[in-house]
Amino acid sequence: MRELRGDLEGRGRRFAIVAATFNEVIVGKLVEGASAAFRRHHVAEDDIVLIWVPGAFELPLVATRLAASGLYDAVVCLGAVVRGETAHFEFVATEAARGIAEAARSTGVPVLFGVLTTETLDQGLDRAGGRHGNKGWDAAVAAMQMAGVLDQVPEKD
Repeated sequence: MRELRGDLEGRGRRFAIVAATFNEVIVGKLVEGASAAFRRHHVAEDDIVLIWVPGAFELPLVATRLAASGLYDAVVCLGAVVRGETAHFEFVATEAARGIAEAARSTGVPVLFGVLTTETLDQGLDRAGGRHGNKGWDAAVAAMQMAGVLDQVPEKD
């Protein structure tokens, strides 16, 4: 059996981070985590672009454009949707997830879902460098792994 795995070598790869300013107290920490993961794995500062959008709902449009550009090995989407008193949470979280998945499928470029969907602000902070690690770091690691996997998976002729 042949087994393929993506490595964590970022040297020579280019990555984009798309981050939502809504709930920036959480998202800023996710961005710090993703940036630290890329630096830790030898991605040059000049090979990372960070783009801020208003909220999680807007992530897929920019992610799709970046992925389709051919300039990046992967795109990491970071955001935080915290449940409120209305159904708004459901719509935003669902459409962000659907759009980010479609961005990856339509372009063939890994587009990672680093959007927290939590009940409370504290739960978000716990996942953005608190008790549950930093999901921004995790999304960046997954981006590097996926870029490495796709380098090994043949494309259809």
